[in-house]
Amino acid sequence: MVGQLADVPTAGHLATDGLWARLRGGVTRVVLLLTDSGSGVVWPPVVATGEAAAAQWGRLFHRAALAGLAGEELWGVTSDGATGIAGYLRERLSGVAHQRCVFHLWRNLSGELGRQARQATTGLSKAAGAAVQRQVRQELSAAVRAVLDAASEGAAWTALPPLAALARGAKLAALLRPHIAAAHVCHRPYTRGLVRVSPEWCWRDFRLGLGHGRNHGTPARLERAALRWAIYHNFTPAQQRSERKRDYRRPGKSPLELAGCPPGRLSYLDALSV
Repeated sequence: MVGQLADVPTAGHLATDGLWARLRGGVTRVVLLLTDSGSGVVWPPVVATGEAAAAQWGRLFHRAALAGLAGEELWGVTSDGATGIAGYLRERLSGVAHQRCVFHLWRNLSGELGRQARQATTGLSKAAGAAVQRQVRQELSAAVRAVLDAASEGAAWTALPPLAALARGAKLAALLRPHIAAAHVCHRPYTRGLVRVSPEWCWRDFRLGLGHGRNHGTPARLERAALRWAIYHNFTPAQQRSERKRDYRRPGKSPLELAGCPPGRLSYLDALSV
């Protein structure tokens, strides 16, 4: 529905992610998601053939614009680094900052980190090798964490040489160097509202639907399920939680309520009936 979220305020900080699904006949499709970093409001998703083409991400942003997202209000986007979203931002939204998902950067480094830890055990007994491997992994992980979790981009560049100086840290430092600036976009003055990870947590709720998030057979049915879930997500309050050591961003509130448009007694079923 055109303009369905036109009156919902946004801080201009968004996050994207994709969920792959296998359909009938061996067909695979990916559900592309766009969320507001501050409130968690989900803009209408699309089902695409892949994540590598900028045109597929263009369809997602076009649908969000039809729903009411104002492109001139965008400041930054967080993504997992898919080539398609990076290309689309360069071509169509060059003024929008691109934050790389820190979780995906860790996952990309995990193979090299494990390889370096295993190589350090060459020639050692099983017991001694296990202890050395654990020590090397902890040492490298701490150095990588100092770069990725630095309080600013400048602090991250300062933490990079100590990582490269480690006995087995040179390769990890070389892999990290091209992504340091993109990993700390969220620390810039106008993009402090950006999240540091892509919204993969949304897919858990999507999979809890009647079709378990994937069993939809055809792309059209998959997209209808995704659109229905987006409305459900926006209207449904989060679980009310209370803990001494942790504060939750959405305690008992729906994304629409956090955005400043509380639905009141209206449910997602009322929205679907409209």
